[in-house]
Amino acid sequence: MPKQIVVADRAAPPGGPYSHAVVAGDFAYLSGACPVRPDGTWVQGGFAEQARAAFANLAKVAEAAGGDLDRAVRVGVYLRDFADFPAMNEIYREFFGTESLPARTTLPVALEGFDIEIDAVLYLGD
Repeated sequence: MPKQIVVADRAAPPGGPYSHAVVAGDFAYLSGACPVRPDGTWVQGGFAEQARAAFANLAKVAEAAGGDLDRAVRVGVYLRDFADFPAMNEIYREFFGTESLPARTTLPVALEGFDIEIDAVLYLGD
């Protein structure tokens, strides 16, 4: 089965030469979502505002791929400042709930000009 490229018109545009997501078989691989508006402008402000924007972008890409965040089996969270980890966990619960959570890795990384990036893998099978 060939891969399917996903374009999420309601999400922020990709920030480089990559697809929003790729569906291969029963899985959708979502690229990193950042705090960017659909018009391509960056969300300024504190961590919470940036995090909610990034998670909202991820959710829009998940929908464009034929799923939603409830179908996530793995999530990667990348934080510029690991002191934001507790705040990220609170916002994470807003988008993923508290039951049937996906596997997750959270790492501090050298992000330039923004505070968070999130990627995910969804299972789209039955």
